[in-house]
Amino acid sequence: MGRVRTGVRARTGAVALVLAGAMLATGCGGGDSSDGAKHSREGGGKQDSAPMPAPDQPQGTEGAQQDEAQKGIAPEKPDYLSTFALDVDTASYGYARRSLKEGRMPDPADIRPEEFVNSFRQDYERPDGDGFSVTVDGARTHEKNWSLMRVGLATRGSDEERRPPAALTFVVDISGSMSEAGRLDLVRTSLGLMTDRLRSDDRVAIVTFSSEAETVLEMTRIGGNEDRIHDVIDGLRPTDSTNVSAGVQEGYDTAVDGKVRGSTNRVVLLSDALANTGETDADAILDRIEDEREDHGITLFGVGVGSEYGDAFMERLTNKGDGHTTYVSDIGEAEKVFCEQLPAHIELRARDAKAQVAFDPETVKQFKLIGYENRKVADEDFRDDSVDGGEVGPGHTVTALYAVKLRDGAAGGHVATASVRWLDPGSRAPHEESEQVEASALSGPLWGNGTPKPLQVAAVAGYFADGLRAASGYRPCESDTVCSEGGEGSRTADPSGTLPGAPSLPKLRAVAGQLASSTGDGAVRELATALGQACRLLGLETPPDEGSDDGEPEGEL
Repeated sequence: MGRVRTGVRARTGAVALVLAGAMLATGCGGGDSSDGAKHSREGGGKQDSAPMPAPDQPQGTEGAQQDEAQKGIAPEKPDYLSTFALDVDTASYGYARRSLKEGRMPDPADIRPEEFVNSFRQDYERPDGDGFSVTVDGARTHEKNWSLMRVGLATRGSDEERRPPAALTFVVDISGSMSEAGRLDLVRTSLGLMTDRLRSDDRVAIVTFSSEAETVLEMTRIGGNEDRIHDVIDGLRPTDSTNVSAGVQEGYDTAVDGKVRGSTNRVVLLSDALANTGETDADAILDRIEDEREDHGITLFGVGVGSEYGDAFMERLTNKGDGHTTYVSDIGEAEKVFCEQLPAHIELRARDAKAQVAFDPETVKQFKLIGYENRKVADEDFRDDSVDGGEVGPGHTVTALYAVKLRDGAAGGHVATASVRWLDPGSRAPHEESEQVEASALSGPLWGNGTPKPLQVAAVAGYFADGLRAASGYRPCESDTVCSEGGEGSRTADPSGTLPGAPSLPKLRAVAGQLASSTGDGAVRELATALGQACRLLGLETPPDEGSDDGEPEGEL
C-alpha cells in the first residue's frame, strides 16, 4: 500500500508540485529543428533612440492612462513601457472551444486572450542555441492610425536523443466528479499512451487524490516495468470528493523522494480542478510548499479535463507553481499533449522569462497589450531576477499582440524595441535578446494578401477572445479597485470587441474560414467552427458597421 495523506500536511519534505507536464515520446515528433540565425546576448538589448527597457529611473506605473477623462483626473505623464511574464498556457482556449461546442457561452472571466493567441502555430525564426529569438511585425487595421503589432518569441526545438532522462510524478484526480465520460477515462488512456512512448530510462510515479491522497506507484523505471505501470493506470477508479491540496502536497513529497540526479524532474497534475475539500485557495496551497518548490526547482504542468472545469483555479495554481496549463477534451488532443508536444512540456529552455516592450513616444500615441492581465510585471522589475517570470520549454512560441496608434505623420518613425530576459535553467545566468520595429513594418493591411497568414490567425484569435468578453459586458479589472469602462453585466446584442479595429464576430468567422481554406490548417478550421458556434449562440447574423476613430489620451489604453 502507498502512504495516505489527508488535507493536513504530514511532513515538510513536500517538493515543488511538478506539474510540468511531461513525457517525452520516442515515437513522436520532437520540436522544430534549429533554423534561426539569432544569438542570445547577456546583459542587454540593442541601443537606439527609443526608450530602452527597464530604465534606471522608472517612468511611472503601467496603465496610467485608464480613462482619466471620465474620472475628471488629469492624466499623469504617459508610460510607454509594457512589461509582463511570459505565458505558454492554452487551457482557456481549449475549454472555451469545448463550451461552445456543447452549446454554452464560456464564462467571460475564464477568457484569457493570450491563451487563445498562443494556441496556434507561428512562423518565427528559431535561435541557434538556448534562449529566444525575437520577431516583431504587424499590420494596419481599418481604423485610422491603428495597427496590430505582433511580438513573437521562440525557443529551439528538442533533440529527443540528447534530452536527459525524465522523472515524472503524475498527480491524478480520482474524485467523484472525474467519473463523467471524458475525465478519468481520458486520463487513463493518456497515461497509457504516454507509458508506451517514454524511453526505457525514464521514470514515473503516480499519486492519486480524492478526499485523501495516496502514492500508488513510487518512482519506477519504465524499462522492464511497463506491465506493472499499466496495471496501476488501469486500476484508477473514481471515489469521493476533491482534495487538491492533499494531492499537490503528496505529489511534491513523492517527486522529492524519487528525485533522480541528472534527470528532468516534473510533476503533472491531471484534474477537473473542482476543489471542494481541504484547502481550496491556489495561493495558499502553493505557499505551504514554497520552500521545497524553490529548493528543488520542480515546476508544475496542469492538464485540465471535463465539461465543468476549474479553469481559473488551475491557471492560478500553475502560475504560482512556475508552470503552465493545457486542456484536453478528447483522445486526439491527449495524443497531441502526451506525444507531439511532450518535449515542450517536459524540458525547460528558460526560467523566469519576462518581456518588455518600450514604445517610442515620438511615434506612438497609444497602445494596448491584448491579454496578459494577470501576468503583468512592474517595469522596474524587468531586470530584477528575483521577480518571478514564466517557464518556457523547447519548441515553444510566445506571442503578444498590441493595438498601437501611431501619431499623425509618423509613418517612417521607430515604433518600439521588444526585449526578453530569462535565466538559464541550469546555471541561472541571466540573458537578454532584443529586436526593433519601424512604422513601415506595420503599414500593410491586416487582412491583405501580403500579410503573413500566422499573423492574421493570431489576430483572429485575439479579437475572438475580446469579442467573447464583450458579449457579456465583461471587462477585466486593471487593478484591485479600478475596472475598465463597461464592468461586468448585461450581454450586448452585437459584440464587436473593445479593441480598436476589432471586426465583428461574424466578420471574424468569415476571415477564419478563408484562412482555414488557404492554409489547410486543421486548428484554424476548428477556430472558424468555434466562431460560428459563438455567432449562433449570440444570434448574430449580419456583420455590423465598424466603429470610427475619435479623440483619446496618449499612452497605454
